[in-house]
Formats: sequence, C-alpha cells, structure tokens
Amino acid sequence: MKRQVTLFKSGLYALLLATGGSLLLQACASKANDKEATATAAAATAGIPADGHIVKTSSFSDELEITGSLVANQEVSIVSELPRKVVQVHVKEGNVVNTGALLFQLDDADLQAQLERLRQQEKLAALNEARLKDLIEHDAAVQQDYDQAITNLKVLEAEIRALQVTIAKTRIRAPFDGRIGIIRAYPGALVSPNTELTNIVDDSRIKVEFQVPEKYAHLIRMNEQQAFTVASDTTLYHATVIAKESQIDAQTRTLLIRAITPNAQRALVPGQSARLTLALRTADNALKIPSQALMPSAKGYAVYLAKNKAVQFTEVQIGQRGAYDVQILKGLSAGDTVITSNLLRLTPGANVELVTVK
Repeated sequence: MKRQVTLFKSGLYALLLATGGSLLLQACASKANDKEATATAAAATAGIPADGHIVKTSSFSDELEITGSLVANQEVSIVSELPRKVVQVHVKEGNVVNTGALLFQLDDADLQAQLERLRQQEKLAALNEARLKDLIEHDAAVQQDYDQAITNLKVLEAEIRALQVTIAKTRIRAPFDGRIGIIRAYPGALVSPNTELTNIVDDSRIKVEFQVPEKYAHLIRMNEQQAFTVASDTTLYHATVIAKESQIDAQTRTLLIRAITPNAQRALVPGQSARLTLALRTADNALKIPSQALMPSAKGYAVYLAKNKAVQFTEVQIGQRGAYDVQILKGLSAGDTVITSNLLRLTPGANVELVTVK
C-alpha cells in the first residue's frame, strides 16, 4: 500500500513536469513570433530603401557625337609638266618651305641652246629694224620693208618669251608655304607629265570635315565652335565652322560641314579621324533628371517621387535627352525628389526610405 502511494506521487510529479515544459515552450514560441511580427512591422514602417535626386534648374545641352576627318588647309601633288630628266633635288623630305622655294630642277640644256639662238636672231632683227627705220626717215626705203623688219623682231621676242616660260617649267617651285612629303623622284630619273615628284601640305591650319544628319543640319551655324578629339592624344580641340555644303547628300541624307582650327605645333596630322561632340541646342533654366529615373507609361513617361516618405507616381513630358540626363518639360517642379533606384520594388503609396539624396 505504501509502495502504491509512492508510485502515484512519482507519476503525478512527472505529469506536472511535462505539462509545465510544454507551457514553457509555447510561451517561448509565442514570444519569438511576437518579435518577428514586430520586426516585420518595423521594416514595413521603415520603407523600401532607394536613392533620390532633387530636381533643380540648370542649363541643358543637346549633344551629338559623330566621326569626322582632318584635312590639310592646302595640299597638292608636285608634278612635272614636261617629259624631262631630273638633274637636282633642292629639298628634303619633311622640310617646311616658303612660297616660291625651288624644289626640283629638270634638264633644260637644249632649251637654253634654243634661247641663245633666238636671242642672236633677235639682235640681228633689231639691227635690221633700226637700219630700215633710219632709211625710212630719209625716204631711202619703202614702208613695206620696214613693216616686215619690225614684224620679224616682234615674232622673235614672242618666241623668246614662250621659250622662257618653258624653261621656267623646268624649275619646279613651291606653290605655297607648306611641309614637303615623301620624295618620289631623284636626279637621273626621267619623268613624264603628271608624274608625281612629291606632295606639299599646308598643315599650319587643319580643316575638320564631318557630316551631320539632315535632322540637325539647320542647327549647325557658321562661325560656331565645335569640340573634337583625336586618337593620338587626350587634348580637347576646338574648330570654327567656316563652310557648309550647298545641299543634302541624297545617298546618305547628311550635310557636309567644314570647320578649321589652328595647328601651329603640327600636333594634328591630315588624314586623322576626329571624334566630335556637337552642341546642337541649349536650354537655360531647364529641369533635368537622371535618365535611370525615367519609366515608360501608358501616356509616355513617368517617374516615382518621394513625398513624406511615400511613393507617388507622376506622369511627365520630356524634352531633350543627353547621355546621362533628360529634360523635363511638364510634370515636375524644382525641389521635387525623384527616385532613381530600386524602381521595380516600388508601387504608388508604398513607404520609401531614401538612402542617398543627390
């Protein structure tokens, strides 16, 4: 009997322990759930993290990047007009020469001999003309003989001038100030008309030629400066527009533009490609926002605004677009804060927490 009482007490004690442990576990689980719910509520209250951008007024430039070519201010091929042998080269490759500098001397020995013969004939014709003139004055000769003599003298003088022109062509000179290119004929070479002897380039100024789509052709103005760079260095150069083609190219639908820039240091080389950033139009006091803030909408474009930590969906009308910014014509005001990141998680009316504001 006594043993039964002891067993009953032991069982009752175990039952109480099990019940208490279960209640304790339920209390702990309930407390954990309450903490999780509290954290979730706090997160919902804190809002979705995102970055913001305050809208301000500033100038806005519409730019167009295109590729052009550098062209020498003047460039010609030096050629011979006569089929003759080169006897002397008076210039070296790469030399800078002035207008009229002697570049090549061609063989003119036979021409000089002809010139000497004509000059001797000229002397005789001059003596004959002078003699007949004296006779005419004394009525000792007929006028016809004198006319023939004066005509012979004039013909010889004309032949001498023509021969001197031919002789001058054997001395090939620089047509303008410039730099000499590769020499292609040396003493002893027999050249024919139009044989290229070398070329001369005036690179003291460089022309920049580029083609603009017809959409922007009317926006390029005369005497306007355009910026460009070349692959050989990082310098930003500026060229002044000096000419425009008279018509749009029917094949490419572009307009050829020519600008010019000083090149005193000869850093720019004709034939290089140029990367131009054309300033097409500029708006003052424009509202602009980062391009990543813009979203397509049923009416065009829209943005998310952050107002009182809540997301507001706003339709906007855009104007000019740049590489990183877009102009806003309607829908925003200076001081508004547009959201620029985490846009896929946002919905109108949702809470938002701005991490950074620019």
